[in-house]
Amino acid sequence: MGIKSFEGSRKGQQQVDDTSLQVKDYMTKDLITFKPTQSVEEVVEILIKHKISGGPVVNENNELIGIISEGDCIKQISESRYYNSPTQDSHVENHMVKNVETIDGNLNIFDAANKFLSAKRRRFPIIEDGKLIGQISQKDILKAAMQLKGHNWKP
Repeated sequence: MGIKSFEGSRKGQQQVDDTSLQVKDYMTKDLITFKPTQSVEEVVEILIKHKISGGPVVNENNELIGIISEGDCIKQISESRYYNSPTQDSHVENHMVKNVETIDGNLNIFDAANKFLSAKRRRFPIIEDGKLIGQISQKDILKAAMQLKGHNWKP
């Protein structure tokens, strides 16, 4: 007597086309952005109010010039307390990260996930024609993966 398979019949799994899983389809487009002249205290209030961990800093032409995060704000607050200096004079442009790594909106989410792992970043801005058009976060990648649950990712 032969061995029987107890898996049962397999239903056809839907194939996922990598080209249809682009970052631009999962990125956040309605962003909270900051200006370089804003105070760090104002940024902290906005971060807390909107329950976000950071955001892009843009100029008047909506061009990305940096990113400010909770960590940047904590560092500024900590240093101001240590040196007993006022925090209201502290502007975003003095504490933001200026060398910002971006990601291409046409990149597929699997490559974006690998970029998150190698870069150890929480978010990547997306630039098109020199303007900020969105941002992809680790949470956006997780949401995309949950939407694909049950699909066969390999053609």
